[in-house]
Amino acid sequence: MATLAESVPLRRDDGFFLKMAIAMIAIVFLGFSFHLAMGRSTFARPWYVHAHAVVFMWWVVIYLLQNVFAASGMTAWHRRLGWLATGWVVAMVVLGCTVTLALVRSGNVPFFFTPLQFLVFDPMTVFAFAGLTAAAVTLRRRTDWHRRLHFCGMSMLMGPALGRSLPSPLFMPYAFEVIFLACLVFPVIGIIADIRRTGIVHPAWRWGIGAFLATLVAVEAVTFSPVGAALYRVVTAGTPGATIAPLEFPPSPFTPLRTGPPASI
Repeated sequence: MATLAESVPLRRDDGFFLKMAIAMIAIVFLGFSFHLAMGRSTFARPWYVHAHAVVFMWWVVIYLLQNVFAASGMTAWHRRLGWLATGWVVAMVVLGCTVTLALVRSGNVPFFFTPLQFLVFDPMTVFAFAGLTAAAVTLRRRTDWHRRLHFCGMSMLMGPALGRSLPSPLFMPYAFEVIFLACLVFPVIGIIADIRRTGIVHPAWRWGIGAFLATLVAVEAVTFSPVGAALYRVVTAGTPGATIAPLEFPPSPFTPLRTGPPASI
């Protein structure tokens, strides 16, 4: 079924990845459900915000189904859904960037992030996810690499769910860094599972974690550079976001936190 990574023995790890997929979808559901129940999310948002939510939520479902198919030996279904998922990633990138721009332009960035940092890290995270997913698809015949790279890509997307599950405002001014590094817990769990199962750390984890760290360094470098400042000016020109200091935290809201731009934007 798979070509082995050099020096890495193959042992069945379907159960591990299926359990982790279930844990991930549970975290996503609980994080977003909690904010909806607390009135900190609302359905009164523009269509593209809803499209963004549906597309990203369904990716979590797709990821779970792919692991169910793999664990059940339903290879044909796994392959069919895999090709659909490849196109799905394109929609995720487009909608992810669209909503980020709308939030920054409307001055509606979550208060525990600076507007410029949010403008930089949100798209970069989605691009890193897409890169890891593309690598996983390229190596689809090497199952050990394929599933680990997919897992790292899925881990990259856990930031919004973890940000809603953790007390993010308490981490200011390092909320982004804390939440981003918290996503690394998932690959670390994968490494521990590999060591317990085979005694060897699969090289795919090094590439996945390397992508995480490279993304973090790139976000920080752009955010605190003249390039980031120029990007913010261009993006927010002529919008309410232009009146907000790019590297200052918005005031803590006394009203429910909106998770999308005003319907008029």
